[in-house]
Amino acid sequence: MKQLILASAVAAAVAAPAAAYAQAPAAPAPASPHTVTANVGLFSEYIFRGVSQTAGKPAVQGGFDYSHESGFYAGTWASNVSWPQDFRVYTRSSLEWDFYGGYKWTFANDFGLDVGTIYYYFPGNKNGINNTAGVSADTWEIYVAGTWKFLGAKFSYSLDDYFGARPTGRKTDGTWYLDLFANYAFGDSGWSLNAHYGILDVKDDGNQAAGTKASYDDWRIGGAYTVPSGPVKGLEVGLYYTDTNVKNGAAGTNFYTDTTGYNTAQDAFVLYVKKAF
Repeated sequence: MKQLILASAVAAAVAAPAAAYAQAPAAPAPASPHTVTANVGLFSEYIFRGVSQTAGKPAVQGGFDYSHESGFYAGTWASNVSWPQDFRVYTRSSLEWDFYGGYKWTFANDFGLDVGTIYYYFPGNKNGINNTAGVSADTWEIYVAGTWKFLGAKFSYSLDDYFGARPTGRKTDGTWYLDLFANYAFGDSGWSLNAHYGILDVKDDGNQAAGTKASYDDWRIGGAYTVPSGPVKGLEVGLYYTDTNVKNGAAGTNFYTDTTGYNTAQDAFVLYVKKAF
């Protein structure tokens, strides 16, 4: 009997660790250093730096983004546009397709730094009436941005003609744009307020009297609601107001009045809905 009891105790002692090992939960898989996201949006109008790209008409936009835990990122984004044809720079062009990449760093006390480059590509026929010199709207910029909590600033510098603009007939590489912005979120409510002030300085600019002045300031203020949970979590609905200080020249028009007579730099309210995946 003693031998039987001793044998049972030894068997139980050996089996206990094995049973515990078999029942232990599996270790979680390490998080991937790679992140890929997509986004799509519908806007009542496409405004870029205070200027309409669709002459007051709606725009469908979307893109894909890749990021690495090291801070490297790259992506592509596209939207319908009408201004290349409206200004007769192109005889046929209705798409803006952007490609970008760079590095982002975060520091203590909520500071961030972003350095990168972006190429704006406009496919289409460049033999427009006002484009006898073969000027292209394609534009390459480099940029650096800094953020602190909900505040930020971004400086962009053009390495070639600024979207084909030549107010005095000279090339506009060296044009720069300063973007000052604030995006304040009200906790986890999903509500946020945003504001922006921008300054565009076009190299070899024209003058206001002749209606060829291309430099200007622009501003924007608005709000948004992002669904915090549920089946449409992440869906964002927003509204903002935007305007510029672009003034008409002696002829009653300005550099941003297209060939149909539409002032693309006028104030506007923009309503949008977008979703990231």
